[in-house]
Amino acid sequence: MKRTIIITLAVFVFTMIALYVFNKLTSRQDRNLMFAEAVKGDFEVSISTPGEILAENAIDIKAPEVSRGRDFRAQPLRITDMVAEGTVVKKGDYVATLDRTQYDNTLKDERERLNEYRNNIEMKKMDTAVTLTNLRNNIRNQLHTVEEAEITLQNSKYEPPATIRQAEINLEKQKRLLEQRKRGYELRLAQVKRDLIRQNMYYNRIERRVASLEEVLAGFTITAPSPGMVVYKRDRRGTKIKIGSTINMADRIVATLPDLSSLLSRIYISEIEIRKVKTGQNVEIKVDAFPNKVFTGKVYTVANIGEQLDNSDSKVFEVMVKFDGSDPDLRPAMTTSNKVVIQRYSDVIYIPTECVHAETDGIPFVYTRDKTKQIVVTGDANDKHIIIEQGLKPKQSVYIMTPENADEFIVRGEELKEINHERMTASK
Repeated sequence: MKRTIIITLAVFVFTMIALYVFNKLTSRQDRNLMFAEAVKGDFEVSISTPGEILAENAIDIKAPEVSRGRDFRAQPLRITDMVAEGTVVKKGDYVATLDRTQYDNTLKDERERLNEYRNNIEMKKMDTAVTLTNLRNNIRNQLHTVEEAEITLQNSKYEPPATIRQAEINLEKQKRLLEQRKRGYELRLAQVKRDLIRQNMYYNRIERRVASLEEVLAGFTITAPSPGMVVYKRDRRGTKIKIGSTINMADRIVATLPDLSSLLSRIYISEIEIRKVKTGQNVEIKVDAFPNKVFTGKVYTVANIGEQLDNSDSKVFEVMVKFDGSDPDLRPAMTTSNKVVIQRYSDVIYIPTECVHAETDGIPFVYTRDKTKQIVVTGDANDKHIIIEQGLKPKQSVYIMTPENADEFIVRGEELKEINHERMTASK
């Protein structure tokens, strides 16, 4: 019985000691979570954003032009077959095939029309030849008739006046008939020529249309204009052009052959941060496909005009980052993580950004562990920390959040207000 009581008391005492130690440790950890320490060292201001690799220079693989300068109505082009993306090709190698169905049907119809016009022209020539031959025969016969009338008039000079007059009237009549037949022949000849010119014009137009269709269809088997690696083209919505895609007539690019010796990483910077980005700034690049590799580059171009992306609520600016050198493992369309280094500082004091507070006057201050509301002068900042130019010393502890008894803290650093006011005035 006594032994049981002793054991029970021992367990109770041990439990109480353990709870006391645990509470002390927990309380200490909680207090540590409330504070951050001012650190002195190197400080980096950077912007991190995802991107995508693309080649600085590339040769476009295009579908044939079917609209401008053609004698037929352009119809949509659809890809029915295409080599896999990443295929290495030589000049003249097969790349893709376009759907020929609609254009083949149009070509068939135009060829039938061409044959019909050709036959009509031949028949017209034959009919015209017969008609003109008859007209010329009629003219020759009428010439003979006029000669006979002249002979009759000459032979009637000894006849009565009435007979002579009758011969003169007949001669005039036959001459008028001859002139009518000559004019009729000329008019018929002019009409035939005009009809043939019109028929030939229609025929030539259809012939050009057929030749144009044949030329376009010859380009429906698309080949590589030079050696390289095939990379699928993306449309305006960012969707890759592939088998089944319809080609935009205004942008006939099906794929590209990029120059892998000069690569870019395309990134987008928000309108709030774009003013910090300048050409020539260093960039650290990581490629998602090779997480253990770090590449370097520099800001190559910065867009002057912002744009609205589908997945963005605010405007962003396109920025091109050029890789330093080349790497055989890198390929276009690989995703990247980019850190644009805006500025690097040495031997500066910095603390977490959330430690800095400000009231309605905009003057920044921090709450220190020694119960002081310390006015500070802040400098540059990154996404996590901010530089404290004046007001704090290295290793000094500050509250991360506003303490409950903040009203009891002593205000120090009043002399720094003037510096802050001057900076706020200069920034306006």
